[in-house]
Amino acid sequence: MIPYGKQKIDKNDINEIVKASKEAFLTTGPKSEKFQNEIRKYTKAKYAAVCNSGTSALYLAFISINLKPGDVVIMPAINFIASFNICKLFKAKIYLTDIDPINGIITPSHLKAVIKKNNLKKIKAVITMHMGGKVENIGEFFKLKKKFKFKIIEDSCHAFGSKYVYKNKLYNVGCAKHSDISTFSFHPIKTITTGEGGAITTNDTNLFQKIKLFKSHGIIRSKQNKHWEYDIKTAGLNFRLSDLNCALGLSQLKKIDSFLRERKNIAKFYEREFKKLNLNITFPLVNKVQSAWHLYIINYNFKNLKSKNNFFKHLKKNNIIAQFHYIPIYRLSIGKNFKKLPGCEKYYKNSVSLPIFVGLKKRQQLVIINTIKNYLQKIN
Repeated sequence: MIPYGKQKIDKNDINEIVKASKEAFLTTGPKSEKFQNEIRKYTKAKYAAVCNSGTSALYLAFISINLKPGDVVIMPAINFIASFNICKLFKAKIYLTDIDPINGIITPSHLKAVIKKNNLKKIKAVITMHMGGKVENIGEFFKLKKKFKFKIIEDSCHAFGSKYVYKNKLYNVGCAKHSDISTFSFHPIKTITTGEGGAITTNDTNLFQKIKLFKSHGIIRSKQNKHWEYDIKTAGLNFRLSDLNCALGLSQLKKIDSFLRERKNIAKFYEREFKKLNLNITFPLVNKVQSAWHLYIINYNFKNLKSKNNFFKHLKKNNIIAQFHYIPIYRLSIGKNFKKLPGCEKYYKNSVSLPIFVGLKKRQQLVIINTIKNYLQKIN
C-alpha cells in the first residue's frame, strides 16, 4: 500500500528519543528550550514557542491577539477545520472566502471581495493558509493588513521549510516579517515530525509573552531562584511539548534540507512524467521559490467520469491511497449556514492529493502515474 503521506524515522531519531528518556526532565527541560531556539533560528523569527499540536499553535495565536466574541475573522473555506473550530469556540464572527480553484489558496482579490461585499470596517484577523507548502501573494496581503489594520495569522502547518520572495528578497516562512504570527504542525506527515506537536513564531514581544504564559497555565516563576514561589496573573492551559517529542524534533530538524530536496525531486518527477501524457491533468509546477511540498495536488475535470469517488476507489484497489484537502467548510454540518463558493466548488470536485513523502520511490511513482493513466484512458 502506498499512502499519501508518512513519516521518515531512522535510528538516529530513535536514539535521540531514548537518550532524552534518560534525562532528568521529560518536559519543560533543556530539549524543549533548545528546540524552540532552533525553530527561531531556522525561521529567522524573533520569538518561537513549541506546543503540543498545530491546533494548539492556532489556539495560542487567537489567545495572543485577544480574540473576543463578535470579533471578525476571515479565513479560506478550504482549510483544515482547526481555525474554524477555534473561532467558533471563541464565538467570533467568521467570514469564509473563496480560493483559487487550481491550487486551493486564498488570494487578495477573494479577501477584498469579502470585505467589500459585507462592508467590513473592523477586522480582527485574517487567516492565510499555505496549501501544500505553496506560498503566494505575501506582499499583497501585507498591504491589505496595513490598510485595514487587521492581524495576519499564517496557517503555515503545511509550509515548514517553505520560502517566499518579497521585494526581490527571499524569506523563510515563519519569519513573521509580513504577518503577525505563523503557526506550524509537526504531525507525522509534515516536513518534520515530533510525533504530535506544533510551533508558533512571531516578532511581537507582547504577543509572545501572552503565548508563553498561556501555554503553561499562566504561571510566572520567581526571578530570585526560589523555585517554590510563583504567581498566576492570567488563566492558561497546558499546551507544552515534552522533551521526548522535542528530542525527535531536534533530530528531524538536522535532516530538513535533505527532506526538502527529496520532496522537491518527487514533485519534479511527477511533473516530468505527467508532461509526457495527454490527459488534461493540471499539476503543480516546480518553480524556483521553495515549497515544502507537503502535498502534491493535481486537478482533473471529473465531470466526464462517473464520479470522483470511483477514481479514489480505483487507486485504492491498486494499493494507492490518495486524499482530498479539504472538503469546503460550508459542506460540513458545522458550516451549513455558509453559502457555497464557486472556486471552492470547482476545487472540491476536481482536485486530488497524490502520495508524496520522504522514501517514496520512483518505481512507486510510476505505478501511481500509470494507474492514473490507464484509468483515465479507459474511462474516456
